[in-house]
Amino acid sequence: MNKSSHLKPILQAILVTFLWSTSFILIKKGLLEIPAITYAGLRYGLAWLFFLPFILFTKHRSEITKLSRIQWKKLILLGLIFYTFTQGAQFLGLYYLPSVTVSLMLNFTPILVAVLGIFLLNEKPSILQWMGAALFLIGIFTYFFPVVLVGNRALGLAIMIFGVLANAGSAIIGRDVNRSKNIHPIIITFVSMGIGAVILLVVGLITNGLPTISGRNWIYLFWLAGINTAFAFTLWNHTLRSLTAMESSIINGTMLIQIAILAWVFLGETITLQESTGMILAAMGAVLVQIKKKNLDL
Repeated sequence: MNKSSHLKPILQAILVTFLWSTSFILIKKGLLEIPAITYAGLRYGLAWLFFLPFILFTKHRSEITKLSRIQWKKLILLGLIFYTFTQGAQFLGLYYLPSVTVSLMLNFTPILVAVLGIFLLNEKPSILQWMGAALFLIGIFTYFFPVVLVGNRALGLAIMIFGVLANAGSAIIGRDVNRSKNIHPIIITFVSMGIGAVILLVVGLITNGLPTISGRNWIYLFWLAGINTAFAFTLWNHTLRSLTAMESSIINGTMLIQIAILAWVFLGETITLQESTGMILAAMGAVLVQIKKKNLDL
């Protein structure tokens, strides 16, 4: 692949991470009016509808009818863990915590997946990966020091710890579903997203009722669903055909910085020098954890 053809997927991946970073800002604004769980259900429910034509009018429609009982169980579990638990926790976390804090917590996922991989996937991290994990933890400690857990901050961090655990669990389940290569990725996304979105919507409507949503927040919702979810997920998967896991992880790691800048500009969330240092150390550690995965993909 020449330099010009390789540059295109890099630019596409950067666009995707920017769109995903803006999601944190749009969600924070929407949460002023829409309850968190309902908001999450609406986002992924609408995104599921955007995927619907690509299922109904293609061969994927018949492929869904041929899924085995075991495959259905795995997809249902993936939908529950990745969308209901992980995304629900992210929306709740954004309600109680600054956007940058939520983003930083989510970056803990690769570290946890590496540890879980030892026991569940028989994959032992390299020394460099362990160094990355240590660097990440130093970054986390730097960011939060001194640790003061009171009120909504403590609740928000507890929710995000659960969300990170769920996100790591969904990564393990997702890998188990995808590595067999007997279910198309679009079907995996479509079925699991639909299941997760329905549960989120039902729980949200039962606990909070039907919210009154302004025209502005409907625009936010349709943008989040159509552009930041359906389009961005599809484009990201397309870039993975050309980019290595390491390249993708580095680009994805820039979200932490992007979110910090966007939150400062649009939400007035300030970042101290100490917090900036912690974020940079954590991002570097998260990248180091991904190096072995790159070597495996090569």
